[in-house]
Amino acid sequence: MTPRALRLRAALIGGLGLLAVSGMYFVKRIPQDPEYHNFADRRPFAGIPNFGDVMSNLPFCVVGAAALLWLSKHCERVGFGKACLTYHEYRSWVLVFSGVFLTGLGSGYYHWAPDTPSLFWDRLPMTVSFMALLGVQMMERISVRGGSMLIIPFLVTGVSSVVAWRLGEGEGAGDLRLYALVQFYPMAAIPLMLLLFPARYDRTGTLMAAFLWYLLAKLAEHWDLAIYDTLGHTVSGHTLKHLFAATGTAMMLRMLTRRTPLEREVPLTPSLQESAASLP
Repeated sequence: MTPRALRLRAALIGGLGLLAVSGMYFVKRIPQDPEYHNFADRRPFAGIPNFGDVMSNLPFCVVGAAALLWLSKHCERVGFGKACLTYHEYRSWVLVFSGVFLTGLGSGYYHWAPDTPSLFWDRLPMTVSFMALLGVQMMERISVRGGSMLIIPFLVTGVSSVVAWRLGEGEGAGDLRLYALVQFYPMAAIPLMLLLFPARYDRTGTLMAAFLWYLLAKLAEHWDLAIYDTLGHTVSGHTLKHLFAATGTAMMLRMLTRRTPLEREVPLTPSLQESAASLP
């Protein structure tokens, strides 16, 4: 693929982002639904309220901790390893799985006693994972230099979306538009990057499978009560949402641990030596 073709496709991804941001201004303010906290399965067990929704967050902590341990052993600064050719990618994957681990803690805390103040701690680490994943895929598919320059603005935007929503809720004017953009734009842009840009590593199919698990998670979340009733009050859709999403993060970890670099030139990507030379 020629540099010109890559630039045109990169412009498409950027244009999609600009279109999404512009579209926010044509959508009315999205307040937090007061019924959001009324989940289907509220059964306590062993002294733990909302047991299913609380404990189903443990897999996030397990996957996040396992990923961080693996990254520390196999993708250190010296040599990086097969899974991460540059320090910028390594750092970004650390952010992705740090967010996964903290999501398990934050979501468990929220579901212990669901309300708007505790929901902040559920959403905050998720934005870190979403934005870091967007940044690292830009590095791996389009440009290490470009992705590394954008990841900090991405993270600031993600965190700001949750902070702005929470502050707005305190004033009675909460608005979820920016948070919705932060959550759903990466879920649209990343699959497009996987389809439009040549891979620098193998195992792209495993990463696509992770996104399918996340799609299942969102569907289960939407049909929380219907699933709970259909399954005879054994497990709720929201509990399954956590388990499906955690499976998606496990698929990402599987991809990292098994992938190897592909032998090809990436015209828009700086060399490993350039990245290593930029280390502090």
